[in-house]
Amino acid sequence: MNNDMLDLYKHDLVDHSRNPRNYGLLQPCDFVSGEYNPSCGDTVKICGVVTAGKLSKVTFEGSGCVLSMAMASKLTDFVVGMSLDQAMSLDEETVEKLLGVKLGLNRLRCGLLSIMALQKGIIEYKK
Repeated sequence: MNNDMLDLYKHDLVDHSRNPRNYGLLQPCDFVSGEYNPSCGDTVKICGVVTAGKLSKVTFEGSGCVLSMAMASKLTDFVVGMSLDQAMSLDEETVEKLLGVKLGLNRLRCGLLSIMALQKGIIEYKK
């Protein structure tokens, strides 16, 4: 990847972190679930509405590094319209796709935090 593309990705991540999309918790919602990363202090809470077995609205609240907040912001747009089973299959590849960068092991936890919260919420919803 050339430097211009890297700068574009960095700008996009900072923009999502500073101006998060879908920020705030929904009332009412079908599930709310949170995750905390004790190694860095990042925290995210995902809130979702399920309609006909699909995610129809997803929002978040949280605080943390650029990567975790940008990922949560991007994830809330990405999963709308997805079936619950599709959302349960999201993984490290999803993080790389949405963030546009390959993360090392330490930073991958930041990227996965919102996916983990979403999947935890779906599991609770299905019960």
